[in-house]
Amino acid sequence: MIYDLAVDAIILHKKKIVLVKRKNPPYENHYALPGGFVEKGETVEQALIREAKEETGLDVEIMKLVGVYSDPKRDPRGRVVSLCYLTKAKGELAPDTDAGETALFSISELPELAFDHEQMIADAKEDIDGFLSKVRKHNASV
Repeated sequence: MIYDLAVDAIILHKKKIVLVKRKNPPYENHYALPGGFVEKGETVEQALIREAKEETGLDVEIMKLVGVYSDPKRDPRGRVVSLCYLTKAKGELAPDTDAGETALFSISELPELAFDHEQMIADAKEDIDGFLSKVRKHNASV
């Protein structure tokens, strides 16, 4: 059996999580983490940085691998294994053609998400909270 390899990015920007509204099926008009398929000749890290830039306009820095998601039912298009990374971003949101729109959400106000992206964020919640806590402390002392 052949598996497609994908990447998903939990992007922390301005103390919130960046989500994209999907323009295409599956999950058309649902919010999702930025991400996509790894192209021939790319590392997963290169694919993550490329997909984040294409879908959000942001330059991301990878902080941590959150996990590998391989449930055979996670993507209705077929068997897709995804690596999810926690990242932080610089720049301004500017979605390209891959995403219908981008938006910032606090972790406590996330909409229903496509695929298994809610699980990815739940798996990273401790790291997200720790990062945001450091940002808040730094900003308070400035």
